[in-house]
Amino acid sequence: MKILILNGPNLNLLGKRETSIYGTTTWEGIFQQLQKEFTPYRMQLFSFQTNLEGEIINQLQQADTWADGIVLNAGGYTHTSVAIGDAVKALSTPLVEVHISNLAARESYRHTSYISPYAKGVIFGFGPESYTLALHYFLIKK
Repeated sequence: MKILILNGPNLNLLGKRETSIYGTTTWEGIFQQLQKEFTPYRMQLFSFQTNLEGEIINQLQQADTWADGIVLNAGGYTHTSVAIGDAVKALSTPLVEVHISNLAARESYRHTSYISPYAKGVIFGFGPESYTLALHYFLIKK
């Protein structure tokens, strides 16, 4: 099973940025742990991070041709990008939206997602474990 984990803006700063919200673990550390946990289940994980909206859309469209599942943390674009929402809506590949922080406990503008209506599910507020929970969905689904 091939899963793309797609991270949006500022997630390259994990471990440094707002550690009280996002923790001190880098994305590289999180991804290594995910690979260690899910490789025994024959899950191939692919990671891509970009700060550019159009690159997220390109990655979603490309992954729709090869991936069995997509985990998307679109960062701040979650709340602003109709275009990413439209790209998710067009997918035939199942997608789980994730966020490290609890969006419901944050600023009101973060309470709206243009992605959630088209995702199989949404997981947020569990720190880096949000990714783990999303990947478990794909194990159960297969």
